[in-house]
Amino acid sequence: MNNLRNKVQLIGNLGKDVEFKQLKGGNAIARVTIATKEVYKNPKGEKAVDVQWHNLVGWGKVAEIMQVLLKKGKEVAVQGKLTHRSYEDKDGQKRYISEVIVEEFMPLN
Repeated sequence: MNNLRNKVQLIGNLGKDVEFKQLKGGNAIARVTIATKEVYKNPKGEKAVDVQWHNLVGWGKVAEIMQVLLKKGKEVAVQGKLTHRSYEDKDGQKRYISEVIVEEFMPLN
């Protein structure tokens, strides 16, 4: 059950092309955003759509494959773990971000 403690699975569409960077020391990183959509009826019985954006990060071989296979608008299934971090922006303000560290993915269209 340990591997169930922090597991995220999402299916959605990519909002942009992958940002890929080869780091010093040979490691690679890929970043991209994915939109998930939930359609439901609101209390008035009207159709409502809730779109959520998620930040995806891939490392190493996963990043290299993400760069090749993932393009803006493509539907993809992703599995990974949820992480949270903070950083200081250019104005010195502390910002917080949540990301999914991609372990596996599969293009769907």
